[in-house]
Amino acid sequence: MYAFVNNGKKKVLSRTRMALSEIITILIMYHLSGYRRFVEIMEYVLVPLIVYIVRARFVKCCRISFMDSTPIKVCDNHRIYGHRVFSKYAKMGKNSMGWFYGFKLHLIINDEGEILSFCFTSGNVDDRNEAVMDSLIKEIFGKFFADRGYISQKLFEKLLEKDITLVTKAKKNMKNKLTNLYDRLMLRKRTVIESVNDFLKNICNIEHSRHRSMTNFLVNLVSALAAYSFLPKKPSICSASVMKKGFLFIAD
Repeated sequence: MYAFVNNGKKKVLSRTRMALSEIITILIMYHLSGYRRFVEIMEYVLVPLIVYIVRARFVKCCRISFMDSTPIKVCDNHRIYGHRVFSKYAKMGKNSMGWFYGFKLHLIINDEGEILSFCFTSGNVDDRNEAVMDSLIKEIFGKFFADRGYISQKLFEKLLEKDITLVTKAKKNMKNKLTNLYDRLMLRKRTVIESVNDFLKNICNIEHSRHRSMTNFLVNLVSALAAYSFLPKKPSICSASVMKKGFLFIAD
């Protein structure tokens, strides 16, 4: 255990896995490592990084998919009008948590929490945008579970033409439609994609306000998605738990 005094109060820090000598060495070597130069050359790897993640780190669709979007804020709302780095690209958007300034990351994952496809847009782009959906569903088929924000007759029909069945909860002002038991159970598991978004933000650091260029931002975004794919434990649903309750799973 280690302790230090701050404003007259003693605070205790738990022992880290790294030795003090290792921490000191990293701090000193940082100034000799040329890391700042590394930031400058990051922009040259953006295209190869995208090719790598799409071809080598994303998995194939297995007929069960979950879709959602998450905001990526570039600054606090109080600093919007003074923000300059992304003034040409970032836009105001709104989600269930309120207004934000920045971008959106649109994701499709499978039942094991693995990323199938992604799309990156400004914050004001609707989740049902035709160009966004075309980009996301190129290699997707089967059943598509999403929240009420994706409800659209036009989108439902378009997906159906591509062998994709969109399943969402009904809005309060809509007539109840018959939904089979399996679909209702899977809709309850849709929160798995919210857990994936939480992993991306809190573990892979996909969202922060220290970017100084658009290219640097995109490199951080794509590399964070790649880093997520290497995590040994990802949020997932357990189909076996459905079986234990006595429900029969029948593949479409």
